[in-house]
This record gives sequence, structure tokens and C-alpha cells, in this order.
Amino acid sequence: MAITLEAARVNAGYSQKEAGELFGVHYQTIAKWEEDNTKMPFDMVKKISDIYGIEHNHIFFGSKNEFIRSLRSKLKR
Repeated sequence: MAITLEAARVNAGYSQKEAGELFGVHYQTIAKWEEDNTKMPFDMVKKISDIYGIEHNHIFFGSKNEFIRSLRSKLKR
């Protein structure tokens, strides 16, 4: 099962500001990607495993709302 980008960051122990510094972007960019990472540049996607210690194929790519909806539908089954 995939996790959100926010969960990956939190599990790695970083604040949005710290993650922004590691990715080389503003912390508000991290916040934006955590809400909807569908437009996250691929070169940044490739950095996820180095920075957060989790392979990018374990990250849910889509909006946070889509992730929550998919989780709720799985729980109802």
C-alpha cells in the first residue's frame, strides 16, 4: 500500500521547511506537493528515496483528497 508524500516526510522526521531545504525548494512548494503531487517534477520524484528513505513507487501520486477517498472505499469493503 502506498503512503502520502506528507506521511513519507513525517516518517523521515522532517518539517516542511527542512524538506524544502533538502529538495532545494521553498517550504510552501513542499506543502503544495503534499496536497497534490501530480505536477511534481520528475527530478524531484527521483530524490524522494534519497531524502525520505522510501522508494517513489511506494508514494501515492495524486491529490490528498483522492488518497483519503481511496482509503475510505477500501475500508468499507
